[in-house]
Amino acid sequence: MAAVEEQKDFSLLIVHGRDFKPAAETYLELARTALRKGVERDYPEQVAGFDALPVDVAWYGDLNAGVLAARGKTYDEKLDVGDRRNVLQSLSQIAPRKKFGIRMYDKLPGKSALPEFFMDIGATVSSVVGMRMPVIGRMAKDFAAYLNNEDGFADEARARVRDKICELMDANKHIMLVTHGTGSVVAYDVLWELSNDTETCPEYGDCKVDQWVTLGSPLGDRIVQKRLLGAQEREEARFPSNVISWHNLSAEDDYTCHDATLADDFRTMLRKRQVSAVHDYRIFNLAVRYGKANPHSSIGYFIHPRLTKIIIDWLAKT
Repeated sequence: MAAVEEQKDFSLLIVHGRDFKPAAETYLELARTALRKGVERDYPEQVAGFDALPVDVAWYGDLNAGVLAARGKTYDEKLDVGDRRNVLQSLSQIAPRKKFGIRMYDKLPGKSALPEFFMDIGATVSSVVGMRMPVIGRMAKDFAAYLNNEDGFADEARARVRDKICELMDANKHIMLVTHGTGSVVAYDVLWELSNDTETCPEYGDCKVDQWVTLGSPLGDRIVQKRLLGAQEREEARFPSNVISWHNLSAEDDYTCHDATLADDFRTMLRKRQVSAVHDYRIFNLAVRYGKANPHSSIGYFIHPRLTKIIIDWLAKT
């Protein structure tokens, strides 16, 4: 029981990515359930410890929805939530963890590497955001709005993530930050602000995030890197310095992370001793959404054995 009580000094914060999202409470419930299912599958003796772990979400889904609705997009939340629950139920039935590999992935319906292929081709022929990352220029209108800070979109999204992180830092929590997709860009900018901005650095410059986990992140894309806060600074001021360990999971055929490795892109942080480690993992996301393989699915990332192991290893430090 004592070990379970100690777990309460740890907190896990999720930052979602682009596109329409269910209500915050529903998104958090689905995410936490997926994380717990992974623990039940691989480390059943650690379920009590996980249950004592506070899990929260920094949610700005209404900002995404506002941008998308203004561009004529519509959202059926009941259908989306139902499909997410179907994904969770299906993935929960897969055991043992070694099945999360290429053999099962190759059997998924509608699996295709074409989106990632075109992302890679686009990266070689253009430096324009809309061409370099078609997912931004054509599909990810809300992420483009973030990068351009349209109507203060980026300011507000960062404020919400920053408030959640600062709340945990103020409480002296051990923090694991789990960020999905373009949410990793929002989180990166917030981490940079907290460790470099003149307004926040005096109070939070010495605070650390134990573990940062990026899932299907576009941070490896050079155009995205040029838009990050601090990108125009020199030396140490270019990067955040408040993360101890960084884990990056990239799923096969996930076009959002078409550059799947981050250790090479951010090796200066290692050289300057601004982070202890940056680990890259190539995984297979077995999620099927609306009858078709979806390697960017958050549920598929949350329940994956690699993320489960990262969480359990972190909790074992109590």
